[in-house]
Amino acid sequence: MIKIAITDDHPLLLEGLRNILSNQQNLQVVDCYASAQQLQEALKTTEIDILLLDINLSDTNSIELIKPFKKKYPDMHIIMLSVHNEYAVINSCLEEGASGYIQKNASVDEILEGINSIFDGKKFLCSQTKNVMSKKEKDGLNTIPKLTRREKEVLIEAAQGLTTQQIADKLFISTHTVDSHRKNLIEKFKTSNLSSAITSAIEYGLISKP
Repeated sequence: MIKIAITDDHPLLLEGLRNILSNQQNLQVVDCYASAQQLQEALKTTEIDILLLDINLSDTNSIELIKPFKKKYPDMHIIMLSVHNEYAVINSCLEEGASGYIQKNASVDEILEGINSIFDGKKFLCSQTKNVMSKKEKDGLNTIPKLTRREKEVLIEAAQGLTTQQIADKLFISTHTVDSHRKNLIEKFKTSNLSSAITSAIEYGLISKP
């Protein structure tokens, strides 16, 4: 019996997946969680074989959870569920330690195939994801940029339309420091300006749309 937990902040998808998986004789849905906080608390006392993890939860970007989870629960396999179909997003998840990546519009058969393959020790990508990984443009980002806490704060405030001076005042840092973070963000996202970096950050789910 494969013990599964599902984490997603969309109630309909959560309930739909629970119903589908609960009807399989070899699967046991241990529980469902709507947030990273609920999941982290549950994992302290609940043994899971496979975690189906929504890539963008309301309280965190789930990519940041993969490596800590794999370190703390090495026997738990993680399958990312996502509407994102960009190479950098997919590759970041795999490099952090996810065992699989499945699009949310994948067929039931593909989801079940993924669960069983990963439980058997294999990696799994749904067909749409395989296509993306095989057609990656050479000049695109290989992975999602890893931002420091301060860089993320600057990015969020800039996305709100704040000027360098306003960001400096709000975060209690100098304008020179803000400019330094802006430059680093442009370099990390490989863009020519901060507006493009903000657009990419929103697309990757690193920050919310203002």
